Amino acid sequence: MFNETYSLLNGVVIPKLGLGTWLLDEGQAEQAVRDAVSIGYRHIDTAQAYMNEAGVGKAICSCGIAREELFITTKVAAEAKNYDAVTKSIDESLAKLGLEYIDLLLIHSPQPWKEFREENRYFEENKEVWKSMEYAYKTGKVKAIGLSNFLQDDVENILASCEIKPMVNQILAHVSNTPLELIEFCQKHDILVEAYSPIAHGAVLDNTEIKVIADKYGVSVAQLCLRYDTQLGLVVIPKTANPDHMRINTELDFVISDADMETLKNVEHIQNYGEHSFFPVFGGKLK
Repeated sequence: MFNETYSLLNGVVIPKLGLGTWLLDEGQAEQAVRDAVSIGYRHIDTAQAYMNEAGVGKAICSCGIAREELFITTKVAAEAKNYDAVTKSIDESLAKLGLEYIDLLLIHSPQPWKEFREENRYFEENKEVWKSMEYAYKTGKVKAIGLSNFLQDDVENILASCEIKPMVNQILAHVSNTPLELIEFCQKHDILVEAYSPIAHGAVLDNTEIKVIADKYGVSVAQLCLRYDTQLGLVVIPKTANPDHMRINTELDFVISDADMETLKNVEHIQNYGEHSFFPVFGGKLK
């Protein structure tokens, strides 16, 4: 998987497989990134909201791999909804990461988390956020800009007035929860889709229907889920601090048949994400 990449709309090359760092504290993130890079990962995903950018930055600095060989993503806090706040946010991320540039910068959410998917869509505010990100792109602080958790009308809102088109939309996408219409819309507009929580934070691991198909290919449920997303044309960024899991997640050298892909697209929607259900995207609200 390490040699497999996509090219973004502006020609920037992004690895198909990355390491997610959500819910890892500074120390855990630092160690996880070091481990991942030693295994062969070159794509690391963090965010201001994860509060671990400094840990990720320490690992980048000390991992022994040249900066230009790494692809680092971070995200503007969902609550930053004006030009100046975003400019400040970008500078803070660069400082914490200890980097001169960020490879990919995303708006973490179209709405502040406490208002996620509520009536106020923040259309005008997100246009202002996007202008600040465009400026950061033009001045070389970031190499690519994109979105996260944006629905189709959220994306259309940006496309209606942007000077630089979004290059990525990072969304929840996994077996039992695959927003195919949104994925197709983004791909039609040359927006690469990234799948976070591609293994549903483990909520699919005991699913009998999925396990039967995984057994058919002689792979784990986690590997099947990652391969499923990659066959949909998505980047996958599974989160783990376990080096063994990091290695297993790279072993995706098999092809799911069209019939099995259709079956996986129609697996019953997961209603409960266990301990992770507090996150707004999974149906909860931040406290």
